Amino acid sequence: MPKDQRSNVLILISDEHRKDAMGCAGHPIVRTPNLDALAARGTMFTNAYTPSPMCVPTRAAIATGNHVHKIRHWDSASPYDGQERSWMRHLRDADVDVVSIGKLHFRSGEDDNGFSQEILPMHVVGGVGWPIGLLRKNPPPYDAASELAADVGPGASSYTDYDRDITKAAEDWIKGKAGSDKPWAGFVSLVSPHYPLTCPPEFFDLYDPEKMDLPIGFADGQRPDHSELRNVARFFDYDRYFDEVKTREAKAAYYGLTSFMDDCVGRILAALENSGQAENTVVIYVSDHGDMMGDQGFWTKQVMYDQSAGVPMIAAGPGIPAGHSVATGTTLLDIAAMAVDVTATPHDSTSRALPGRSLREVANAPDDLDRTILSEYHDGGSTTATFMVRWDRWKYVHYVGHPPQLFDLKADPHELQDLASTDPSHAALSEGERRLRQICDPDQVNEQCFSDQKQRITDLGGEEACLNAYCFNHTPTPTEQDKLPD
Repeated sequence: MPKDQRSNVLILISDEHRKDAMGCAGHPIVRTPNLDALAARGTMFTNAYTPSPMCVPTRAAIATGNHVHKIRHWDSASPYDGQERSWMRHLRDADVDVVSIGKLHFRSGEDDNGFSQEILPMHVVGGVGWPIGLLRKNPPPYDAASELAADVGPGASSYTDYDRDITKAAEDWIKGKAGSDKPWAGFVSLVSPHYPLTCPPEFFDLYDPEKMDLPIGFADGQRPDHSELRNVARFFDYDRYFDEVKTREAKAAYYGLTSFMDDCVGRILAALENSGQAENTVVIYVSDHGDMMGDQGFWTKQVMYDQSAGVPMIAAGPGIPAGHSVATGTTLLDIAAMAVDVTATPHDSTSRALPGRSLREVANAPDDLDRTILSEYHDGGSTTATFMVRWDRWKYVHYVGHPPQLFDLKADPHELQDLASTDPSHAALSEGERRLRQICDPDQVNEQCFSDQKQRITDLGGEEACLNAYCFNHTPTPTEQDKLPD
């Protein structure tokens, strides 16, 4: 591509933002004016998914542009360590300035993660992460679950303080890139609206708890009757701490944090505009996964319902249609292909073989409802591998050693009717499994994962060491980590 047609790419990624919690997604309560404006001048991808509904494996998958089972960064104690070639390193080696600002959740800044510079990075604690999630054969009690409800309400938190610092650093960095004669890639990663559900008062006050919507299934106590989902719910036992009052307060805090995050995004985009670089920069907004927020009795993530495995995805800038919506299935793995495309970096054999597609290409093509999208989960609370396959109107969820689930998202968008239990001969069941096995052998992947996790437990000093090391409900910020005992 000619030099004057190469663009910058600015990736804005939040944490735990569910795909429906935006005004531009039709949400009747939450206020996201800056994301709405970005969508108006760009394209929304309405069927976007995470590679895994958990932070650490997803961020490793984003970095490499490959499936979790391919890179074998399975869980929250197996963070990206720079060994697999990242798209960031690919761009940097082609003389693109690639800078991260904010949360990464990789092993360490001492690894070559591929960035030219890491500003205010948040990595996993101690280079280890969250080892209690490795103990899947005999999961221990997870007492930290009570913190989620205890932290609900207005106030300051280390996470919102950190996001303000990230936003200021991003503004300064973008201003400093004005006049650059070569393309750049910025990866700006905010932590909101990730819990703790402690929200700055000016944003909490935007929402009256008494007027908040209640979770799906809350009124009638409807919960999925599935053997593996019961295992996950037993470990992440958040729901028992939420009565109706606390649930409404949690919704107000979550929406407030979403509006706070949107305000941070607005400041960063204003800096891009004021620096004169907006017309030559493709902006991508995503989150690493969603949040169930009490729907069907689940809080946070870990499950394959759309509130958890689905993600918001918006792209705008050169070559991206304005005011457009795309129904083609997309994935956070597409970010790697997008970054290579936008900066016009030549492919090598590694990048060419990755499963992602450039979102700019997808946005300019007719909808392809037949594209298969995969998400997988192998982390805490689960006793077996879980795989989600999406195509057209169907969602197939495969649990190794347990019955599958099947949902028709067109007829049943809240995923309340599991067709696998009512119609076990449904044609979409066999089609979903066929599509999954085109990508991987689920039984073999499950076996490999448990083997790797067994070795990881040994490397960390055994099960007792995993129980006693770094037990927390959310990763401490860099400032908090600096204060932890060695």
